Amino acid sequence: MFATCSSDWMLSLKKIGYWFWLLPVALVPLSYYLSQGSSHADAWSFLVPLVIFGLIPFVDALLGRDPANPEERLQVPQLEGEFYYRLLTLACVPILLGMLAWAGWILANNPEWSWLGQLGWTLSVGIVMGAIGITVAHELVHKDPAIEQNAGGVLLAAVCYAGFKVEHVRGHHVHVSTPECASSSRFGQSLYSFLPHAYKHNFLNAWKLEAERLQRKGLPALSAHNELIWWYALSATFALGFTWAFGWLGLGFFLGQSLVAVTLLEIVNYLEHYGLHRRKLENGRYERTGPAHSWNSNFLLTNLFLFHLQRHSDHHAYAKRRYQVLRHHESSPQLPNGYAGMVVLALFPPLWRAVMDPRVRAYYAGEEHQLSASQLAPD
Repeated sequence: MFATCSSDWMLSLKKIGYWFWLLPVALVPLSYYLSQGSSHADAWSFLVPLVIFGLIPFVDALLGRDPANPEERLQVPQLEGEFYYRLLTLACVPILLGMLAWAGWILANNPEWSWLGQLGWTLSVGIVMGAIGITVAHELVHKDPAIEQNAGGVLLAAVCYAGFKVEHVRGHHVHVSTPECASSSRFGQSLYSFLPHAYKHNFLNAWKLEAERLQRKGLPALSAHNELIWWYALSATFALGFTWAFGWLGLGFFLGQSLVAVTLLEIVNYLEHYGLHRRKLENGRYERTGPAHSWNSNFLLTNLFLFHLQRHSDHHAYAKRRYQVLRHHESSPQLPNGYAGMVVLALFPPLWRAVMDPRVRAYYAGEEHQLSASQLAPD
């Protein structure tokens, strides 16, 4: 639908469209108000996953792709210099934290929901905290200013996944699309094999990387200089606050939404690099990360929701580029739908492999030996 639109027109459209991140957030209070007095109160608590994973993939396909890239010489410096785009991401922090606290209060004080409605509510809030909160945190922790680094850390602490701040930047971006990366899924690996491996190794690797950083400075790992201790202490403070304010139900809600958010993050990790790998050079090192080592998804709607996260090929090739100037690379491997649709597909391994394995093989056509035993799923 937008394939023939000019680049200037698309940039103007997206400048407003990035505010679409508020729509998933708004679905949370909407689902609560629709449940009030309804004979199907429990069902309304599932509105968020139904819209995001049921409706959005079809709208994504209908609206189609956005092929427009900003012009490098003039438009990129101009866009990167506009504080407006930073304000958009920073504004997410108080809004999402406010939504999280309000959602805990609603759960503790809404008598119309059974355990099923409470489960749907926790799932819905976790999806928003994962899809919007962690996406924004991802954008922020890649940037140098302290205010953005700290804002990203707060959002990650709100879902008990502070290790992402360390492991993603210093681990994943170094080892992406190699067997050493727990966030890069192998060819033939199912989501359900990938998830426990990712949970465990990404958590442990974050502590290892932080300990190594402190060791280089001659500092002990267990000290006030370890940023993970402070971020996890903030997560514990959040947990204690929800317990104090809303009782054990509040604690269960906080931990539950954190688990949903983190799981959504790791599912996205799974689909972003499935089956792709960097070749090992004769000197034993891997080739430099480029746009070929991440799946690209250029569907307009979900790219607006997710601050261009789906232009993941450019992000990994140029990690410091801000979201508003990330580019579409036609030569990159392309996903057949936006992340919302691909997440649903990943939940069903036979369907996932039927759709994605031919695309991986086609991408390596002529050098199928690249899909060797060393690139297959780990034990």
